[in-house]
Amino acid sequence: MQYNDFSGLLLVNKPVGITSFKLVHIIKKKFNVKKAGHCGTLDPLASGLMIVLIGKYTKLQDKFMKQDKVYYATIKLGIKTDSGDLDGKIISRSDSSHVTKDSIENACKTFIGKIEQIPPMYSALKVNGQKLYELARKGITIERKPREITIYDIELVDFKEDTFSIRVKCSSGTYIRTLSEDIGTKLNTDTVLINLVREEIGKYKLKDAVNIEDIKENNPEYLQEIDF
Repeated sequence: MQYNDFSGLLLVNKPVGITSFKLVHIIKKKFNVKKAGHCGTLDPLASGLMIVLIGKYTKLQDKFMKQDKVYYATIKLGIKTDSGDLDGKIISRSDSSHVTKDSIENACKTFIGKIEQIPPMYSALKVNGQKLYELARKGITIERKPREITIYDIELVDFKEDTFSIRVKCSSGTYIRTLSEDIGTKLNTDTVLINLVREEIGKYKLKDAVNIEDIKENNPEYLQEIDF
């Protein structure tokens, strides 16, 4: 099979409902290229900015994986699932009537700075060669070592009844589902992540990303060049 000799960086707005792997597969077919890879997974229920590297640019993957991120997250109070988001099964419910705008802001402030976070079982992180979510789907839970991350800022954007939205600027390796649950613990209630949008990766922004359906087949017009 004859592949196109395209190389470059592509900013893509991942839609809700597909895996990051599926997104890369679609892009490889659109451009008809042999090599392509993404720089940071988004869950199927998450949307937003993904950096996809094409051709010789795939060797730069590590550089982009380690960049800071900005997420917009919407969290529902009073419910907890086994996955931390709406993909999972509800495992508990609790009262959240005591939660106020001030208490959410105060809880969020406690997470700003360098903190330790335990990766969720429903994640693509590998332990002893196995992805955690593959074990979780079999009902297996294993001990995970906490990892140091940095939360630069958490802004409370909206709060209505049992739902609130925050904008989080954080280091790579941060799990927003885990942050959501930890905020719930501070608030003395359950929480579940119901929407997540990645808005920024380093200097790259979602507003500059292209939708999958707008990418024309065998046309590299959206590929960017950067200095190696």
